[in-house]
Amino acid sequence: MLNCCLRFPLDGASLSHPIRSTHVNSYTNSSTARLTAESAMAAANSVRIAAAQMTSVNDIAANFSTCSRLVKEAVAAGAKMLCLPENFSYVGAKAGDSLLIAEPLDGPIMQKYCSLARESGIWLSLGGFQEKGHDDAHLRNTHVIIDDAGNIRSTYSKIHLFDVDVPGGAVYKESSFTEPGKDMAAVDSPIGRLGLTVCYDLRFPEIYQQLRFHHGAQVILVPAAFTTVTGQAHWEILLRARAIETQCYVIASAQAGKHNEERESYGETLIIDPWGTVVGRLPDRVSTGITVADIDFSFIDSVRAKMPIAKHRKPFDFWRPASL
Repeated sequence: MLNCCLRFPLDGASLSHPIRSTHVNSYTNSSTARLTAESAMAAANSVRIAAAQMTSVNDIAANFSTCSRLVKEAVAAGAKMLCLPENFSYVGAKAGDSLLIAEPLDGPIMQKYCSLARESGIWLSLGGFQEKGHDDAHLRNTHVIIDDAGNIRSTYSKIHLFDVDVPGGAVYKESSFTEPGKDMAAVDSPIGRLGLTVCYDLRFPEIYQQLRFHHGAQVILVPAAFTTVTGQAHWEILLRARAIETQCYVIASAQAGKHNEERESYGETLIIDPWGTVVGRLPDRVSTGITVADIDFSFIDSVRAKMPIAKHRKPFDFWRPASL
């Protein structure tokens, strides 16, 4: 779904996405010329992004084939960047499998994706790559940004690890085989300044606040593989909250459906605008495919100007512990 003439009230004012429609009534020559100019201006101030949904398995070649097809769909849709979900290249059938296939970023798996980006002329967000860790017992859950020339522009290793006893579900201990990251990452791209996160980071608003107010993010990426239980309860609500509180676009590419007999992901890939409105969603929560939307830079500016939380917020060091 594409943004098209959406309006939202804000304290008596309205925030508008520029009209994207190709259907224009012919009232007068001057009206047509004005609308054409407005459409051109809107197009110049926006860029298209695609977010993917897939069901990765324990077959690296099969997953690459799926990703390649999704890249072709994104290019055909006019997207400048495609965001793939966490564990896009591999989901193991049993615990410990991911350690066996973990590679450095200059290894053959990542190099194939670099070639795919270069040959397709598109930027890629590869969320949750199994990067080899400091020892054989650990890997890093690494979000990689590749440009359209096939160069790695930025990486972020997941900081918050999923050590959780899911109510009514399984027990997870990501820290048993994953070493946590220590640094945030933001990078410029054709779709704006990107803030990088991964999955469980979504529950920690501090990192999103830092990415917006200290690192200038306009678009925040959330590749994920949420469980069905937590996804149904919290996925969309958390994503919309992060978009609203940071006034950023949030791009959430999701793993979906049954990977094997032991593991299932919630799905529901979403693109959310800075006002918290879902502007991209696949029609089927667990199907494989892409959704696209236009990143509208004038809309980001409009939301931030009319609701100037950057001016009103207190600095992080303001919140000192209260004296007892």
